[in-house]
Amino acid sequence: MERRRLGRTEHLSSVVIFGAAAVGMVDEATAAGALDRAFAAGVNHIDVAPSYGEAELRVGPWLAQHRNDIFLGCKTRERTKDGAGKELRRSLERLRMDHVDLYQLHAVTDMETLEETLAPGGALDAILEAKDEGLLRYIGITGHGHQAPEVFAEALRRFDFDTVMFPLNPVLYANPAYRRDAQALLSLCRE
Repeated sequence: MERRRLGRTEHLSSVVIFGAAAVGMVDEATAAGALDRAFAAGVNHIDVAPSYGEAELRVGPWLAQHRNDIFLGCKTRERTKDGAGKELRRSLERLRMDHVDLYQLHAVTDMETLEETLAPGGALDAILEAKDEGLLRYIGITGHGHQAPEVFAEALRRFDFDTVMFPLNPVLYANPAYRRDAQALLSLCRE
């Protein structure tokens, strides 16, 4: 499977990432089978989140046997330092891991949410502390919605994120405003 460098992580991620939301709704054996098939096809990056039901509990046992071969991304929708710090530690416990490779501020969909997340006492403060503690290696931002490129460009002006993930598809790209903002964001990311 083709691989590409993921942001500034230097990790060569498979172009297909295993989004673990669906394994949060199945038993451990079914989840392990799905993960085995993805891994056999060349997938080397798993994305999981506390909001994915039991996904962390399903990915953890499988990941224990494949940790050296998998880039693990997790994320938080918490907006406060206290909330994000607690959620990260709970995710690590459920995953049975001592760290994640990438921890992302998730669902940052508008400027108000960005402000809240990056403000003193916001989620970014917890993530920075966790990085200093060795609980994560890289910091990213993710989200959906029509404002994502504009919001993430502003986020990059305020903090030097390692990764930026946002939707890009034919429907969104057909919207001239979205295309303009997406192109501007991609240019900023290249810089």
